Amino acid sequence: MLNLAIDRGNTRIKAGLFQDGLLVQQYTCPDFPALGKELAGISLQNAIMSSVSQESAALVQHIPVTGHRVLFHAQTPVPVHNHYGTPHTLGVDRLAAAVGAQYLFKGQHCLIMDAGTCITYDLLDADGTFQGGSISPGITMRYQAVHTFTGKLPQLEGYELPPRPGKTTAEAIKGGILYGAVAEAESMIQHYERQYKPLTVILCGGDAPFFESTVKARIFVIPELVLIGLNRILEYNV
Repeated sequence: MLNLAIDRGNTRIKAGLFQDGLLVQQYTCPDFPALGKELAGISLQNAIMSSVSQESAALVQHIPVTGHRVLFHAQTPVPVHNHYGTPHTLGVDRLAAAVGAQYLFKGQHCLIMDAGTCITYDLLDADGTFQGGSISPGITMRYQAVHTFTGKLPQLEGYELPPRPGKTTAEAIKGGILYGAVAEAESMIQHYERQYKPLTVILCGGDAPFFESTVKARIFVIPELVLIGLNRILEYNV
């Protein structure tokens, strides 16, 4: 029998099938009907969903399982200590990633960088305590902000680093956004390395490949970290 973990983000749905604690299949879908087609004919035992959306409480009830369904929220028991000051406002994907980090790197200080719509930096200490972190705009959001809140600057995209100094407006925008994001990440890592030694840095999220190739630090890239954490939470509750 298989367990299903679903991470419903701002732009897409990611799901993973787990058997005996191991991730055996992953899916990335634009919506739930598409995910349903992918899962057609698969026998599921238990399922868990993490979502930024409010209507997912109803959707999780329609996942066909023979066992339990868990909608991951602030009151769901987790196998880490949560020292966040406002746990009801904590993004469940951030906490799930911390649980995944604790499962994979037990007994280590972990800085978890999730580079998606926003870029989050969260600290899980060696005692398994989630200490919180920070949130900043993701790369796509930065491009959109530069265009939206100015009169003439164009809407750009892309991850190719331009020359410095930029000789065109496009190069200047890309340089500010991309080099700025890299500098931010490196500064965050250096800050936590001074306080938590040794520090394990874990990277996930859609923009992980960009940061993996540009940030000067030893990083473990684990794209499926949130799914791993969700499955661990599911096992902890079921």
